[in-house]
Amino acid sequence: MRYQRYYPIDVVNGEGTRATLFVSGCEHFCKGCHNSTTWDPDSGIPYTDEFEQKILDDLADERVKRDGLSLSGGDPLFPGNLDNIERLVSRVKSELPDKDIWLWTGYTLEHLSPKQKAIIKHVDVLIDGKFEEDKRNLSLPWRGSSNQRVMRLVNGKPDSYIL
Repeated sequence: MRYQRYYPIDVVNGEGTRATLFVSGCEHFCKGCHNSTTWDPDSGIPYTDEFEQKILDDLADERVKRDGLSLSGGDPLFPGNLDNIERLVSRVKSELPDKDIWLWTGYTLEHLSPKQKAIIKHVDVLIDGKFEEDKRNLSLPWRGSSNQRVMRLVNGKPDSYIL
């Protein structure tokens, strides 16, 4: 897996103060995507064990309290990202259980593969669905088009929707 950007402190991508990772790799190719530079899974910086530990260390750093981790891209649930993302979200939940995880994906909850479903069992808020340019609405919180859903999850299943 590779990634494009990492913000150890972010207040835009989710509720509260967060660490945010933008991964490489996306197969949706949404027209009008504002992160189209992340589509190529071979672009960006290699994701390493050392980098993963840095993310966990940042999340644990009490000098700047972070509410959680946000995962975007590209698409964290892109097939080439699944092993690393699964390990990362598992570690966050086991080592830092007070941190929440937000994940953006172009896939919809109803059409996730078994491996993708295993990952979202660790996710607290899922923003799903492709960006649709004809449904673009930048006034919506945390998404770019009205077809995308923002769901609070419990064990990988919707608990409530954020409007």
